[in-house]
Amino acid sequence: MRDLRFTLAFLLALTGVGTAAAGDMAGMKMAPTASASAVRTGKGTGFIKAIDARAGTVTLQHGPIAGLGWPAMTMTFKAAPASLLGGLKVGEKIGFDARQQGAAAEITAVRH
Repeated sequence: MRDLRFTLAFLLALTGVGTAAAGDMAGMKMAPTASASAVRTGKGTGFIKAIDARAGTVTLQHGPIAGLGWPAMTMTFKAAPASLLGGLKVGEKIGFDARQQGAAAEITAVRH
């Protein structure tokens, strides 16, 4: 019986079942794509939490993005092109266009 409990605990630990979620994206179900190379797009709105001009990224707390099948969350996007970050300020609410290919997501347009 003890061996069975140990085995069950080990299997649960391996699969991540019963463990605490780490970060805002944990447990997020990505909408299925036709292939890893398929490009999907969507529009969203959100608040700027951080900007890293050197890395060309912006962290947004955004609402659901129906076109991508995403729930509301906070995540960091690469800006494509990086010049989209010009004039943005932490705390500002923006509209944006996002593009996802595989696990990579980027911002392709910003509306103030």
